[in-house]
Amino acid sequence: MKSVAGALLSHRFHKSSFNKNPEMAAEEKPYRKGVGVVLLNDAGKVFVAQRIDTKEPAWQMPQGGIDKGEAPYAAALRELEEETGTAKAELIAATEDWLRYDLPADLQTKMWKGKYRGQEQMWYLMRFTGADSDINIETEHPEFSEWKWADFETLPDLIVGFKKDLYRQIVAAFARVVR
Repeated sequence: MKSVAGALLSHRFHKSSFNKNPEMAAEEKPYRKGVGVVLLNDAGKVFVAQRIDTKEPAWQMPQGGIDKGEAPYAAALRELEEETGTAKAELIAATEDWLRYDLPADLQTKMWKGKYRGQEQMWYLMRFTGADSDINIETEHPEFSEWKWADFETLPDLIVGFKKDLYRQIVAAFARVVR
């Protein structure tokens, strides 16, 4: 795990980091750079929300891409506010390394104009400093239909199949801090 200061001192991404060839074979495509937030409340539960664009249970934590020129931690704060309606959180820790997941073949051609094979994400553990009433998933561009607080250890059981290994890595990365 990175220190809080180390998490804030990270490089920015430039235009050259982004794939421009959607016809490239999946294994040759780069990973889209992204971030994710494990948002803990005072009871040690984690914010998860049901994706609005799927019928299967797909409870996930706030996450998303890094804009060109944006630092990963700044992206995490932006994604948190865009998806939950609040940025009332304090940084606790960050993963030491980028964590990856591959999209299933049928989604690789549909997501991100077919440019990426999946995402490579930096994850941030944050303590929620607001009240439940501060959370508003009915944002300008809503991604979720409902939300709840879930047990940290159950996160891999809540997410879609292709992200289960990613969520296991996240739980392992922050287990010492959360417990």
